[in-house]
Amino acid sequence: MISLNIEKTFGFISKESVESYEAAAKAAREALENGTRPGNDFLGWLHLPSSISAADLAEIKATAQVLRENCEVVIVAGIGGSYLGARAVIEALSNSFTWLQEKKENPTIIFAGHNIGEDYLYELTEFLKGKKFGVINISKSGTTTETALAFRLLKKQCEDQRGKETARKVIVAITDAKKGAARTTADKEGYKSFVIPDNVGGRFSVLTPVGLLPIAVAGYDIEKLVGGAAAMEKVCGLDTPFAENSAAIYAATRNELYQQGKKIEILVNFNPKLHYVMEWWKQLYGESEGKENKGIFPAAVDFSTDLHSMGQWIQEGERTIFETVISVATPNNELHVPSDAENLDGLNFLAGKRVDEVNKMAELGTQLAHVDGGVPNIRIVIPALNEESIGELLYFFEIACGISGYILGVNPFNQPGVEAYKKNMFALLNKPGYEAESKAIQARL
Repeated sequence: MISLNIEKTFGFISKESVESYEAAAKAAREALENGTRPGNDFLGWLHLPSSISAADLAEIKATAQVLRENCEVVIVAGIGGSYLGARAVIEALSNSFTWLQEKKENPTIIFAGHNIGEDYLYELTEFLKGKKFGVINISKSGTTTETALAFRLLKKQCEDQRGKETARKVIVAITDAKKGAARTTADKEGYKSFVIPDNVGGRFSVLTPVGLLPIAVAGYDIEKLVGGAAAMEKVCGLDTPFAENSAAIYAATRNELYQQGKKIEILVNFNPKLHYVMEWWKQLYGESEGKENKGIFPAAVDFSTDLHSMGQWIQEGERTIFETVISVATPNNELHVPSDAENLDGLNFLAGKRVDEVNKMAELGTQLAHVDGGVPNIRIVIPALNEESIGELLYFFEIACGISGYILGVNPFNQPGVEAYKKNMFALLNKPGYEAESKAIQARL
């Protein structure tokens, strides 16, 4: 089970000040459970881990197997919460160099529809030429520009290369149950489809087919992933006392730090496989809390790499930051530092040590330096990079986010500000229905 340690925040805030949030955290947790605050129509994620049926998981696994048997590459088309959760889990569990190997046990998973880069899409379509590929199209509406544009290109290429009949078998839609362009296309073309639940927002959707299908295609055990999340759901339940509820304590600690002027939270990892967990976390907290001119700014760094770039600012820059470090207790592999007769690099003092021991000392040394430099540190330890631990971590951050947002006094489950750029983009592109907006924006330009 993952663990939380907030002792390195004391001195910046007090233990008593964190404990003073007990009533607010309890009220926030009860509001989540009872649906009594704004956003209560998007609480379907709350008991998702414990309510996913064996039949649902079996259907996802069966579809994944069809793609695995018929594709050497699978493209996941989606943006934001429609791809970050899957990518976070897949990258955390994958061999870093499998994609370079000629013979692969599992299909190569590639992500698209999360940008409008012409070079990226051109290079993707070139890479796919002559390859047996399939597509998982993830979009509730089917009209999100980035994803719809990518899917239009991929659908045509898949049909051209593999024929319409095969394309129908290797294109899967994850979309709304009844409405939207993606639903209409899926029904018309006869694609296998899964539903994005109406009461689960994108950034909380990793334990729905949105995340579970790509993860299963990549060859990972979604039952263990869900099991880890279900274990954390139980640990962070309504009846768990505040002092034993790590998610509530994390939410309280970060809110107290925010009240004391710490406006930026930097999520830190010392294992590069967690990079996309950081990206998923940034969306989860940024989109949930950044409202009404309030909210901690979520940033992320990969250590020790970024100690050689961002380290100076973190150590001595403006003291408006705190760090939350995710530490992996035990790596999946073992590698020892060799001895060298000439010792020109001076590293023989490390000979015989595991590389992870060196990494752990870098982690501890960094924590001590940053705390001494005025940066409060929260530490989260996960046992290993496996499905159970990652499932625990994902649910921990989700439930803590709901509690934290309600303590902050915002609706953590909407995202009204996301639409602003879209309106301007549609006006600039002269999208039908945006004539007035187009005229107004052209006048401004």
